[in-house]
Amino acid sequence: MRLIGFDPGLKNTGWGVIEHAGNRLRYVADGVVSSDPKASLAERLVQLHDGLVEVIRVMAPVEAAVEETFVNTNPTTTLKLGQARGISMLVPALAGLPVFEYTPNLVKKTVVGTGHASKEQVQMMVRTLLPGAAFKSADSADALAVAICHAHHRTAPGHASNAAMAGAAR
Repeated sequence: MRLIGFDPGLKNTGWGVIEHAGNRLRYVADGVVSSDPKASLAERLVQLHDGLVEVIRVMAPVEAAVEETFVNTNPTTTLKLGQARGISMLVPALAGLPVFEYTPNLVKKTVVGTGHASKEQVQMMVRTLLPGAAFKSADSADALAVAICHAHHRTAPGHASNAAMAGAAR
């Protein structure tokens, strides 16, 4: 089963694709969709949308996972990040994929074993769990971690898969 993870950001939205079969994970691809910081907010959101549409088209995942927004002290930054995150959820949903959400702490706890792991620890474990992964950036490494988290939790009892699939069917 092909899964895609997203690490949303207005400047850079990381994406990572893995194959999940039983308890096996395999690295497929990763990258970043960037927006032009000199463009208007609306234009930047369109750039993210168009880039993610292309990633979904080319990679053909069957489920998507998105990291939930980390609340910043700056409300304007948080709002812009939320808008980019909305694009990261909208694009796969419009493509008919179920979309799942995971908190940053759950992603870190799943991948590293502690919810307060450093970025370096997450990247080291992503490399360990996905041999051959040579991620393009910290954003795409985080997106791969989100995909790994989803692979581990998607079949867990009590997981919100039924709600997500019902939402994707609309």
